[in-house]
Amino acid sequence: MSAPRERRRGLAGTVAVAALMGLALLAPGAGAGPAAARPTDPAARVAPAGGFEQTKTIERTFVDAQGAVESVTSSAFTVRADHTTDLRGRERVDISWSGAPPSGGRASNPYGENGLSQEYPVVVMQCRGRDDASLPAAQQLSPETCWTSSFFQRSQVARSPYEALWTVDQYAGDADKAPLSGVDALPDDKCKTAKVDGTLTHLTPFVAASGTRYLACDSDTMPPEAAVGSAFPASEVAAFTDGDGNGQVGFEVRSKTENESLGCSNTVACSIVVVPITGLSCAPPSDDAKRLGEECRQYGEFASGSSNFAGLGIDQAVGPALWWSASNWRNRVSIPITFGLPPDACDVLDSRPPVSFSGSELMAQAGLQWAPAYCLNKKRFKFQLNQMPDQAGWNLMQSGDSPAAFVSAPHEATGEDPVGYAPTAVTGFGIGYVIDRPDNAGEYGELRLNARLIAKLLTQSYPGSALGKGHPGLETNPLSIQADPEFVALNPGLSQRTTEAGATLLSLSNSSDIVAQLTEYIAADKDAMSFIKGKPDPWGMKVNPAYRKFEVPAAEWPLLDIYTPTTQDPCRQANPSVYLSQVAAPVTTLRKIADALIDSWPNVQTRCDADLNAVGQAWKIGRIDRQPYGARFLLGIVSLGDAERYGLRTAALRTRGSAYVAPSSASLGKAIEVAKQKKGDRLGPFVLGQDDLLAARSAYPGTQIVYTAARTHGLKQKEAATVASFIRIATTEGQRAGRANGELPEGYLPLRRSGVTAKLWRTAQATAKAVEAQHAPPAEGGAAAGGTVTQTPAAPAVEAPPAGAPEAAVPAAPAEPAPTVTARTEAASSGTALSMLPALLVIGTLAAAASLVTRLMSLRRRWVR
Repeated sequence: MSAPRERRRGLAGTVAVAALMGLALLAPGAGAGPAAARPTDPAARVAPAGGFEQTKTIERTFVDAQGAVESVTSSAFTVRADHTTDLRGRERVDISWSGAPPSGGRASNPYGENGLSQEYPVVVMQCRGRDDASLPAAQQLSPETCWTSSFFQRSQVARSPYEALWTVDQYAGDADKAPLSGVDALPDDKCKTAKVDGTLTHLTPFVAASGTRYLACDSDTMPPEAAVGSAFPASEVAAFTDGDGNGQVGFEVRSKTENESLGCSNTVACSIVVVPITGLSCAPPSDDAKRLGEECRQYGEFASGSSNFAGLGIDQAVGPALWWSASNWRNRVSIPITFGLPPDACDVLDSRPPVSFSGSELMAQAGLQWAPAYCLNKKRFKFQLNQMPDQAGWNLMQSGDSPAAFVSAPHEATGEDPVGYAPTAVTGFGIGYVIDRPDNAGEYGELRLNARLIAKLLTQSYPGSALGKGHPGLETNPLSIQADPEFVALNPGLSQRTTEAGATLLSLSNSSDIVAQLTEYIAADKDAMSFIKGKPDPWGMKVNPAYRKFEVPAAEWPLLDIYTPTTQDPCRQANPSVYLSQVAAPVTTLRKIADALIDSWPNVQTRCDADLNAVGQAWKIGRIDRQPYGARFLLGIVSLGDAERYGLRTAALRTRGSAYVAPSSASLGKAIEVAKQKKGDRLGPFVLGQDDLLAARSAYPGTQIVYTAARTHGLKQKEAATVASFIRIATTEGQRAGRANGELPEGYLPLRRSGVTAKLWRTAQATAKAVEAQHAPPAEGGAAAGGTVTQTPAAPAVEAPPAGAPEAAVPAAPAEPAPTVTARTEAASSGTALSMLPALLVIGTLAAAASLVTRLMSLRRRWVR
């Protein structure tokens, strides 16, 4: 195709580097907080502090028979990364670039070997080692330390002489021109397919962190993590560059925990390597390899911006399969990255028994970064977060089985001792999503949802598929939200192809303050409540009859539908079940929801297969497959901390009228402005009433305050001192935004002594004093309503300093020693306990069950007020 080839020749001049706009920065003093919506235009991205930026000249050259060098393509290639330090497994790093050749033949899925049938992509991969000549040879970066999930991406096996383009690479060494290159010899018992007479083979072995060398000539000679059907999908990507030379990808890094063979950790130097495929630079043509020389000089079969859904053949000279070749590898940009401590670091480094605070998973990311600031300082205690439902954590605290609990709403007292609420973090939940635009146009990034749409998803009101179409009362409802006219009007331009995953919102199966807050948002919306009570929406959609009498708000969302479809499917006849409950399939933790979104893998449990392990004809029900790239649609409730850590998008939620608000530092701060504390109850919680939040219009409805709740009477003195110390540390140095030990990660709005969060900070300090003093007597007849107490003379409130006072002046607890400063590259984070001791779980579960009715009544009263 001559036109595309001439187009490629048009790249011979220098490609202008697009002018770059900065990401919206937080106002001074605003701290980290949840980031605003990520720019979808790569040209609008810039590396912030702590990120990476590098520009280098990349080029493709041809050498003619007389030795003259022709510059075919030359451009200034700029690569940026938004953050590179203290990374954790499965975290996404935003990589963007400008000045690359525009891509052609775009694949529907650019990850792993699926991205090989593209022209001029930018290959992004994770590698062990650094481009640093000062490091020992074993720590140097090379193609052999770069991870690919298949051998097709790293080795060319038994190619005809006309396909062995690497042999005419201008920068290739003499050894690369041999029939076998990349290795000296092949063992007799392996790589038999590579030993074909008259062909050429080049292998790029993978050298594991252990030193094991995998030949990578076939699937049997790849590392175990590269096995078909491995736990994690491919992370390496052949990414697309637009017609202006710009591109972007959220690159998922893997630690030693996820990929032991790659072996990246806080003690092993690693890099993200970006290889722009500009096309092979070709050596002088020779008479005996004339055709091979012509193939090396190809410019591509596909026009810029075109797609190659069918996986048709491409010009290999401009394809990603030869990323390791000398002329492509020399154009690389390597981004040094560091990892934080592994999840079990405190258990390994500190033999002391932990002091477990139980409760809200909203604290998961903060707990990861805070824990090392305690366990690495022997003058402090060993802090551990035991994540569990808020109510279970509250009950453990009230019963004395845990010194403190993390909760994000007022809870009914279950003990005689009064409880103080110390605001410790401002964060919240979001409706996370992954949605692809039609026609391979990339990922959608502007999702808007209202309360009625969320209510439709939670009430199992979408039939899901033909199996649910026979459900009484749902016959005329759209199968999923993709085909709902209300959703389409809010989010135009998306595919209306229905899926089972689009019929549900992946949610929690247990009691949670997050579910309570979400359902309060629904309860505050007249349209949503009218729908739940049975009034059809303007397009005629009706609520699932099973939910017409269900009252909101609720701390736990039950699956009330009981419809079992009648079908001729032998698998379903052998496994009759409530279909819409299989579609909803809620899970126990927010992290499971985040993982489902990262992997684009719905938790829908409707797959029906023959059970090959059973005797005779048998069937089994299981989870459906991961969604294909380009056709993804998945919604789930996530914490804002997880959303920021893993690069998940979150929807903007409707407040009043046409106002839709996304989570950001500004919208969380606006929510805190309307937070109210009961008059005279200076140790009590702040109420975030949805009426007030929605009336504020610009306040984010999913904002939540996480409290360290502890008894102000009845604690042992040592425990009381520990809790008070934690509150003071967490609300001073723990509010310094950053990624290192003891700092506050993104997804949280820092507490300050002045400004909008000052009232929270003051209550936290007052609560710390009250907990430490333990002078407050039990209230007559038990604890105060809602589990709160009034201020006592023994625990005076801490007054905020004058506005504008420097943060460095924030005092630590009088008896607290100065924190140990730990190097960011050596001790960056620590793990958070995902479970607690079985005995405590039993106690917490029984207590939670005993107080469920009380909790629901409390929610109802709080809403009525």
